[in-house]
Amino acid sequence: VQLQASGGGSVQVGGSLRLSCTASGNIVSLNGIWYRQVSGKQREFVAGITAGGSTNYEEFAEGRFTISRDNAKNTVYLQMNSLKPEDTAVYYCAADREFYGGSAIYTPQAPSEYVYWGQGTQVTVSS
Repeated sequence: VQLQASGGGSVQVGGSLRLSCTASGNIVSLNGIWYRQVSGKQREFVAGITAGGSTNYEEFAEGRFTISRDNAKNTVYLQMNSLKPEDTAVYYCAADREFYGGSAIYTPQAPSEYVYWGQGTQVTVSS
């Protein structure tokens, strides 16, 4: 599976962006994950959505970001609202096939554990 991330850009504080991660194949059985990375720092988890649709957010994303999926379009989205300068980073999407039953929420792995990564998309928030 190849992943293509898009939707990054430059916005002002308080603005919004929607990132997309489109897969080359069917994503029905895949969990979708967004990470971000600031230059010189480790990649950090932003949000994840299981194949069943359960979501999980890092604390800084809770209430401002929404992860969703459209299996018909093989795409996972990250809607980002009320953006802050500290949200400036390169955003990466990833996917895995870990099974989550029922309403179990996604548990992020170490970035090195992911096999499927998209290229990054830059998000810049200016004041």
